[in-house]
Amino acid sequence: MPLSSLSADAAQVPATLHSRISAWLREQIASGAWPPHYRLRPEPELAVELGVSRGTLRRALSTLIAEGALVQVRGKGTFVTATVVEPAIAQKLTSLSEDFADAGAPLSTRVLGCSVVGAPAPVAALLDTRAGQPILRLERLRSTTAGPVALLANFVRTDLAPGLETVDFEQETLFGVLASRYGLHITTGRRTFSATAAQAEAAELLEVPVGSPLQHLEQVTYLASGSPIEYSDVWIRSDRLRVTSILTRH
Repeated sequence: MPLSSLSADAAQVPATLHSRISAWLREQIASGAWPPHYRLRPEPELAVELGVSRGTLRRALSTLIAEGALVQVRGKGTFVTATVVEPAIAQKLTSLSEDFADAGAPLSTRVLGCSVVGAPAPVAALLDTRAGQPILRLERLRSTTAGPVALLANFVRTDLAPGLETVDFEQETLFGVLASRYGLHITTGRRTFSATAAQAEAAELLEVPVGSPLQHLEQVTYLASGSPIEYSDVWIRSDRLRVTSILTRH
């Protein structure tokens, strides 16, 4: 988007160039075009897209960082913040199946749905693709001997993993298939935890009353190239599964 498209009536936009860029950035966030956890394009690319210098762009970004609308993570980029404060949690990027396997605990998987769908706009933004682009929607229920513990909804870019919908995910793991069949190795991710009330469908599947407290995990995972590959929503029964973080202080 060249800078000319940012300028409208002079009475309606701030006078300085960096504040006009700040206003445009706010609009992307407020409109939902850039949802929480969205990773902005690298500064050189975004500066060229807007037709401004990197110095001007950085000043505009600094304004939104100071406002709490953006956060910069060293080595990973600039992200739209969530609507709640997110503490830095140090933990391994592993899946539930990997964690249970490491602990020697049995975990079964029931596939509720696995099909290629058009990417909803918020998910498309997080996966750096266009709305309506074909992606995989995978819904699963994880259970232990005590009963269901987690409901998962994964959205995966099928342009990077064609034919993924044919996999038997009751026998195979998503991360494992991406690595073994497609040579796609997930190296980094961004996770956010929040509390939520169980809606009717989740309540039925997790065998809890409607409105019961659940832990909600949102995750975006990235390949070594920096390309996002997967977004997931996970609803967890906290009475059956605790999320523990190992913290270090330097």
